[in-house]
This record gives sequence, C-alpha cells and structure tokens, in this order.
Amino acid sequence: MFVLVQEGVEARYLEGLPAEVVFLPKQGPLPAEAAQAEFAVAPYGSARRFFEEIPNLKALKVVQTLTAGVDWILPRLPPHLTLCDGAGIHDVPVSEWIVGAILGTIKRFPEFRDAQREQRWAYQWVGDLEGSTVLFLGYGSIARAAEKRLEAFGVQFIRVARSARENVYGFSELPDWLPQADVVINLLPLTPQTERLCGAEFFARMKPGALFVNAGRGKTVDQEALIEALKSRRLRFVSDVTDPEPLPEGHPLWSLPEVFFTPHMAGSTHKLFERGFRLVREQLERYRRGEPLLNVVTPEKGY
Repeated sequence: MFVLVQEGVEARYLEGLPAEVVFLPKQGPLPAEAAQAEFAVAPYGSARRFFEEIPNLKALKVVQTLTAGVDWILPRLPPHLTLCDGAGIHDVPVSEWIVGAILGTIKRFPEFRDAQREQRWAYQWVGDLEGSTVLFLGYGSIARAAEKRLEAFGVQFIRVARSARENVYGFSELPDWLPQADVVINLLPLTPQTERLCGAEFFARMKPGALFVNAGRGKTVDQEALIEALKSRRLRFVSDVTDPEPLPEGHPLWSLPEVFFTPHMAGSTHKLFERGFRLVREQLERYRRGEPLLNVVTPEKGY
C-alpha cells in the first residue's frame, strides 16, 4: 500500500509507517506510484499542488490532515473521499498558547515590553487570574487540554458548544452565560453555523472589561463589531487568528488599545510533525486492518 506525503517531510517522521511512502513533489511530474496511493497526508501549508493532482490520484480513498480545522480543505475534496482531521495533534501547543495569552494580557506583558523598548519605567497595577470565570466557546480536545492547565489557577469554567451535553451548554444558552465570564475563549471551527457568530450582540453581552481570546478561526468573528467593541474599550482582545490573514497594513487591529495578536502560530511548534505522524501511523494501521478511522469528518458530526 502507498501513502502520499508532501515532499520535504523529514525521514525520521516517516519511520515505521505501515505503508510505502510516495512523495508529492513541489514541482515536476507526479511519481507513477502516486496513482496507487490509497491514503494521503494533506500538505501542511500550501496545498495547491495537492488539489491540482487529486484527479490523478485514482486509488485515493482517505485524506488525513495535520490541522484541526478543515474549512480550508473540505469544500475542495470530492465527496467519495474520507476526510480525517488532526484533532489531538495541536492540543498541547494551542492550550499552552491560550494559558500564556491569558496570563500575558492580565499581567500586561505586551505593554511592559513596549515600555521597555522605549526605556520607560511604566509601573502599573495588574490583574489576577485566580477567581475568574472562564467560558469556553467550543468544547473539543483543545478546550479540554486548556481547561486542565487552567485548573491550577483556581478559576471556574462555563462550557458552551454547538451540541449540548453533560456539563456543556448549547448555543441557545450562550447569551445567558456571556455576562458572567471574565475570559471568553473562542475555539469554534469555521462552519456556516459559526461564521461571524461573535458579533455586535455577542460583544454587548460580554462583561465590561472581559478578555476575549480567539484561538479558533478569524471568520467566526464579525470584524467590524469587534473593532467597535474595542474602540469603546468594552473588552480586551488577544488572538492567534485574524480575518483576513495576514492582516493588511493599516488595519485598525494593528493599533487599537487592549489588543495583542500572534500570526496564527499557536500550533506551529517543533513537535508538530512528531505528533502528526504519530496519528498518521495509527490511522494507517487502522486502515490496513479495516478498523474505523479516527477523526472522520461527516456532515452529521461536523468537526
């Protein structure tokens, strides 16, 4: 059995894969063996070549991403292919980013860094995380990993997701819980249901001075409503995603107060491919044995 992998993946990540690896080249002709590949690992980064070659991958049945979100790939795959997302791969780095982002904002680290560069001794009082109420908007594996790390700080949790379940509220109850949260962490995937869900009404119901953390998708937020809320100093904002990406020169988020963002790098750590191909290895073993695959994306389940 052949598995298609993007050119450039280090050999150490491919050791022990229960399939013969064929590489998707960045340039040049597609190897003949690629037409026999039943399983493909979607490129991490630019996937243009992959999408162009899909019609030539005659035996392809399964596509595994190394990303948790699949909004970038789902509409471009033929319906006969099984798509599996990378849930679990980014739990550690993104949850660590969330904790760091919250603490850094509460302790005013970005402002102190700016003052340091200007050689100003900018003394000011800062906040505590202890005793805060943290609301998760979207409650999957990354949220659970972040919650585990935040428990040590003595906070209370509210969990809201698309589907209500034990100890997790549904979207319909979000307006009642937003005013109680000191920190709102957005981890929603981008779907028709979640696009621009965080809008003017959402921000109006947030507690004044609350911190809005976006580690999900930029397009789940109404950017105009966010900018207005920030201009009025109703909330603080820290994010790893924007809309659009990259943020263009002159965009208001570059200079608005109480804003700090990173360039969509929360999951980009040196262990990414180690964790990612650990999942690929397990998926290939399941596929060879005819067992159910993990993280299958379906219209009913979503992702």
